[in-house]
Amino acid sequence: MEARFMSWSHYSRYLSSRLARKAAKASHFGAPITMSQQPRIRMSTGPGAQKRRLYDGLLLDAGGTLLQLAKPVEETYASIGKKYGLVASESEIKQGFRRAFAAPWPEKLRYQGDGRPFWRLIVSEATGCSDTDYFEEVYEHFAHGNAWRLPKGAYETLHDLKNNGVKLAVVSNFDTRLRKLLKDLGASDLFDATVISSEVGYEKPTPEIFQIALDGIGVKASKAVHVGDDEKADKAGANAVGINCWLWGTDVKSFAEIHKQILLEDQ
Repeated sequence: MEARFMSWSHYSRYLSSRLARKAAKASHFGAPITMSQQPRIRMSTGPGAQKRRLYDGLLLDAGGTLLQLAKPVEETYASIGKKYGLVASESEIKQGFRRAFAAPWPEKLRYQGDGRPFWRLIVSEATGCSDTDYFEEVYEHFAHGNAWRLPKGAYETLHDLKNNGVKLAVVSNFDTRLRKLLKDLGASDLFDATVISSEVGYEKPTPEIFQIALDGIGVKASKAVHVGDDEKADKAGANAVGINCWLWGTDVKSFAEIHKQILLEDQ
């Protein structure tokens, strides 16, 4: 007889009776029953079928994973730059952005506070334009939720994971604009912890930022999975502290896949 064919109250009585018989039998042979021998049942808190968790915690990278740009960065830089006399093409801006973003940063943190020093350099290197007003307009554009979007199915997946007891955290190398962006996109209340490098003083792949996230959601490394888009910052960083990691766009390509790999429907 299996739990899925009974109401929870009936199953509770059945389970209690079964354990009592097992305890009596064990006692007869002088072997007491232990807690580790008792069946562990995780019940879904939402409607529908019972679901079994393969992980108790999900950590998510922000930029490039949870947060996707509404338009390509080079298109936005070029569009805003027209009134400032920007002559670089979108292709040139794209190449310049990648080159500037990959360059080493001399400070401990790229994103300190609002991240303006870092982003001022990126915008200038990518576009060849160092106009202060241009930079401020670009910076403010990306400070609002309408410059970003959540991937298809992200909200529904996170909501269902949360309803089924999975603890959720954002772990991101980002500046202080991130909290507002999550709020603008209606996602901030879904997370049990939001760990931002500019606030905690550590950037991925350092182990400290991942440990802060684990402590924030109260989940052991072995029971958590991290999803991010960077081989070094996300995968190597998470693996170094014992957290499994799925690379966004390679290991998982949608939030529906994330859902299926964390929650299993009991048949």
